[in-house]
Amino acid sequence: MDATRHKTDKLRIILVEDESLFRRGLSELLTHGYDFDVIGTVGTIEELHALMPERPDLLIMDLRMKPMDGLTMLNQLRAEGYTTRAVMLTMSDSEVDLSNAIRAGIRGYLLKDMAPEEVVDAIRRVALGELVVAPTMTVKMIEMLRGDQPGQEPKNSLKLLTEREREILQLLSRGESNKAIALTLSISYDTVKQHVRHILNKLNLSSRVKAAVLFAKEQGAPEDSDASPSMQMGSKKQGSK
Repeated sequence: MDATRHKTDKLRIILVEDESLFRRGLSELLTHGYDFDVIGTVGTIEELHALMPERPDLLIMDLRMKPMDGLTMLNQLRAEGYTTRAVMLTMSDSEVDLSNAIRAGIRGYLLKDMAPEEVVDAIRRVALGELVVAPTMTVKMIEMLRGDQPGQEPKNSLKLLTEREREILQLLSRGESNKAIALTLSISYDTVKQHVRHILNKLNLSSRVKAAVLFAKEQGAPEDSDASPSMQMGSKKQGSK
């Protein structure tokens, strides 16, 4: 910690977030609920530059912001010589985003759906020098740092999926929409979207079509077929009841 901190000895924080409502709410929570010293809330790199001479102890930054995202902001600050510890507070549970954040020097990677007390505890631990990630991201960080080791399942193996995720992937391979899958499995549309996102992250794939193709191959579909799994299933449905 900086030896020149204010006499209050509170943790001095700058919030970097482009959504004003969330920014205001988080500032109120940290200031009045947990007695932090939020010295400023900003949404642009220009506003952040104006506050950096205040020598904050910690930056809490969103990842996906416009016009400049959080990692780009942080990289620019680092290039200018600022070494302030930074925490990413984001909605993204992507392994790619986690990897990029750690490479950029982030000391904390937290998710916005965490409980307030978990976020606060993580902030305090980062201030003490720890590297902290959201509990649900811990396995992803371990896998990312470890890489594919002998005896480890390949990153695109269906064995990495849970039973529910395999069930959803099977329906995806039949060309079913998220809405149709939700109705079939009696779960919410948002839950299906979350499962699909987790499936793509676990399989290290960029689209549901690629995931469906992988599923079809592992189920023994001919590899030289030009038709996608959904097209093949679609043609079967036309002749069925």
